Amino acid sequence: MVENEHLSDKAKHDFVLVEAAKEGKQAAYAELMDRYKESIYYMMLKMVKNQDDADDLTIEAFGKAFNRLDQYSPSFAFSTWLFKIASNNCIDFIRKKRVQVLSMDTGITTSDGETRRIDAKSMTHNPEESLIYGQRLVHMRLLVSKLKPRYKELVEKRYFEELSYEEIAQQLNLPLGTVKAQLFRARDFLANMMEKTKDTI
Repeated sequence: MVENEHLSDKAKHDFVLVEAAKEGKQAAYAELMDRYKESIYYMMLKMVKNQDDADDLTIEAFGKAFNRLDQYSPSFAFSTWLFKIASNNCIDFIRKKRVQVLSMDTGITTSDGETRRIDAKSMTHNPEESLIYGQRLVHMRLLVSKLKPRYKELVEKRYFEELSYEEIAQQLNLPLGTVKAQLFRARDFLANMMEKTKDTI
């Protein structure tokens, strides 16, 4: 294929996988994830210095890349494109976190001298984004309801109730390592299910 002649052998193999993934072959998605999951995770960890956030951002990076495969051009390696998506997503995350911390910690002082706290969540989405986010949330809840009970409970507590790993471990009387491992598996299942049903979102 002339369009990818300049790519390395590794990148050419990725290109073949991307083409297979575009045709809906789940094994291709899985292989791309296996090839880069660890590298992306360590890059995220370096940027956010928090294992839980790095885990979440790794899954998000693959989710965004897989949803945009049609935008990938073989004029550069898939890995370069994937790492760019991951780093941009991570920078956005850091930026939003800073805005949230600033708004929640300091609030805004009104003309009366009264300090008002800001609900950071209300600042995150414009009306159109809120609609899309709402639709995705409904879709995500539907998928979560199909998980095994133990995974379902963990995902609900982590993402819908927004509890920390430590709080979940305490509430469910489980070792912290078990909570993290099972949540990582649950996110893998969800990522696969989201991919299979992405056209319905």
